Amino acid sequence: MKKPGIILLAAAMLLLTGACNKTGTGDGQGRLVIKVTDDPFNINSIESATVTITKVEIRKAGDSVSDGNPFIMLSDDTVTVNLIDLRNGVTETLLDLDIPEGEYDLVRLYVEEAGLKLVDYPDAYNVKVPSGRQTGIKLHINPSITVSGGLTSEMLLDFDLSRSFVLRGNMDHNNGFIFKPCIRVSNLTTAGRIEGMVTDTSDVKIKEAKVWIAQDTVMATAFADTLGYYAIIGVPAGTYSIFANKDGYDTVKFDGIKVIAGNKTIQNFTLTSK
Repeated sequence: MKKPGIILLAAAMLLLTGACNKTGTGDGQGRLVIKVTDDPFNINSIESATVTITKVEIRKAGDSVSDGNPFIMLSDDTVTVNLIDLRNGVTETLLDLDIPEGEYDLVRLYVEEAGLKLVDYPDAYNVKVPSGRQTGIKLHINPSITVSGGLTSEMLLDFDLSRSFVLRGNMDHNNGFIFKPCIRVSNLTTAGRIEGMVTDTSDVKIKEAKVWIAQDTVMATAFADTLGYYAIIGVPAGTYSIFANKDGYDTVKFDGIKVIAGNKTIQNFTLTSK
């Protein structure tokens, strides 16, 4: 897996080791890191799923600017991210820069194009995203993120492939796709992670088992890798229900799973075949 200069973090996100790491100069500037990951759907049929981002802006909470634009430009560089590479705790750093200290409550992401390449299909499908390029996608940061002088704060943009890339038709005779960006924003200062293994009753690892967490509604999803390992990152501190299943197996559910900011929660699953 590539590890680009914009920092591709390995499994489980080293970001959780320091949502407030000492860096910077203490001169009224704090450091903000924005990372991207994927909340995936069945990736067996997907070779690549790319998103091209052309600009990123952020809004300071309660800020009033004379020109009516409260947004601060973070970057206008064009970056293409392959979300298939970002699974089970792997992230890619989109931005890492100093910004004025303060509290920020909204990020605006300008997405120009999205692409999907299916396994065994010769051509990739691409769609332009006119509204995403012109007006940007507004993403509320809840809870808001505080950037303090001399400290580093981190934020996660979690793309949900299952809802962002909607295939037209079926997988055998598809007619391209519709891109409807669905992105979860997580303030990593107040977030933790859930990870574990999925096996059957004979302790055989189950790859591509679906694992998801819910708190009234489904919040995030992961699929176990070839070793049966899964990870759900950027989970706000709180108490959740967590589920796992795969075709041919019964669904297993655990309630009362506690997630603590800056910590990982281990939850393994043993699935029983039907």
